[in-house]
Amino acid sequence: MNRRLVMHNDFVILGPKTDPAHIKGGKSAIDAFELIAEKKALFVSRADDSGTNVKELDIWDDAGMLPKGQKWYVEAGAKMGDTLLLADKKKAYVLSDRGTFLNYESQIKLGIMVESDPLLKNQYSVMAVNPAKISRCQISRSHGLYRFCNICRGQKIIASYAKHGVNLFYPDAIPAAGGKGKKKKNQRRMR
Repeated sequence: MNRRLVMHNDFVILGPKTDPAHIKGGKSAIDAFELIAEKKALFVSRADDSGTNVKELDIWDDAGMLPKGQKWYVEAGAKMGDTLLLADKKKAYVLSDRGTFLNYESQIKLGIMVESDPLLKNQYSVMAVNPAKISRCQISRSHGLYRFCNICRGQKIIASYAKHGVNLFYPDAIPAAGGKGKKKKNQRRMR
């Protein structure tokens, strides 16, 4: 109950320097996936039901494609870091969150091919558990976390978190009544 936006980061489409599908510099994730499929260029999927995997499958769906079972589509069934290492070894394309890419950038030769598409926004929210549905929930503790994430102090911590010289998360909480700031629009499709 009471779902509130907290922050966002983003996904990037990575690929080998040879860029066989010619997607580098493109601004559309859907167009990039269509070109990858058209060229039958290798693509490695996490295939682990993670949020990244769900986002990837949403993009394939938006492109009107179902790549599962295609020879060029490799299902890693692994966490993000291992998936990046496999994609690098196979010189394949892959969808990654920016933070994990930056953590592995020195170990792989893959580069960012597509970024900044609003479809690649990765939204985070918090919500309190409804005690009417889950009787054993600790509502006072959940409200504490909920408040912390959505007040200025929590939002400042989010805004100041940087790694590799890059801010990895951006605050999105809507200030309480009387506060300053604009309401952010949730761009992530909910399933």
